[in-house]
Amino acid sequence: MLNKYARAFFTRVLTPFAALLLRLGVSPDAVTLIGTAGVVAGALVFFPMGEFFWGTIVITIFVFSDLVDGNMARQAGISSRWGAFLDSTLDRVADGAIFGGFALWYAGSGDDNVLCAVAIFCLASGQVVSYTKARGESIGLPVAVNGLVERAERLVISLVAAGFAGLHKFGVPGIQVVLPIALWIVAVGSLITLVQRVVTVRRESAEADAAEAAAAGPGSGTAQ
Repeated sequence: MLNKYARAFFTRVLTPFAALLLRLGVSPDAVTLIGTAGVVAGALVFFPMGEFFWGTIVITIFVFSDLVDGNMARQAGISSRWGAFLDSTLDRVADGAIFGGFALWYAGSGDDNVLCAVAIFCLASGQVVSYTKARGESIGLPVAVNGLVERAERLVISLVAAGFAGLHKFGVPGIQVVLPIALWIVAVGSLITLVQRVVTVRRESAEADAAEAAAAGPGSGTAQ
């Protein structure tokens, strides 16, 4: 849901920056790779140490590359299947690093096995939610459902909460509780979204099979 509106807004805001990078000779693929590397480094260096505020700042800076690279490709007229594949694949890597960083914190100094498991569930369910749509589309179905918590919602909820939780290091008392709450929200929301997409694919596949059977006719399988 958020992805539909936020992406359009930030695309307009970042268009001049994308144009500048093109003039400097930077390729969209390079922006994709650098952005993903920055997100992974921010998540796996800062989050396991409990430095949620600075980790969130670093990740937020680099996460906008996901909008800049596509903008650059459109402006240059070089949008390609490879670029779309690379972007989607590295999105999964970045998401895995973010929730993996949370899991490493709770498995280590955070000392909370339940929240470690919740973070791992967020990681896995996010990957599966993306897979269900991609797999459904690959077999010719529209998968016409957005779902409650998509990638944009997962990132915004978890990163905003992590940023606020990091204020604990600056003397804000009790603020660290927002991250566990956010992880539970993302976990439950991802589960609901997964169910929504599975139900949608089941319905659409049944409709497609029925349409094919009706088009074939009642005597299509009988020798004449």
